[in-house]
Amino acid sequence: MPFIELAQLAEREPVRGYRARFVHSNNVTLAYWTITAGAELPEHAHPHEQIATVLEGRFELTISGETQNLGPGGVAVIPSNTVHSGRALTDCRIQDVFYPIREDYR
Repeated sequence: MPFIELAQLAEREPVRGYRARFVHSNNVTLAYWTITAGAELPEHAHPHEQIATVLEGRFELTISGETQNLGPGGVAVIPSNTVHSGRALTDCRIQDVFYPIREDYR
């Protein structure tokens, strides 16, 4: 399936206030998040590398104890097995790239 319309993908809410549509290739997972203002992302870690890009809104992200407020165009690189957490300061849209594939998001 080389072409995908995001609007045709089912939306899931793996964490309260974090709704996403997921696209999987052979090696990566893309997540397109719509996040409600005030929604908390609990501290966690996973074996996947993650690159998060804020498309709209403001998001507070903590990686290994360092916190930054990211706005549109802000990018964070989260290495494998690194503790991180976050909070939507406003309604947000964020795109995440995960390597390898997030099987739990299939």
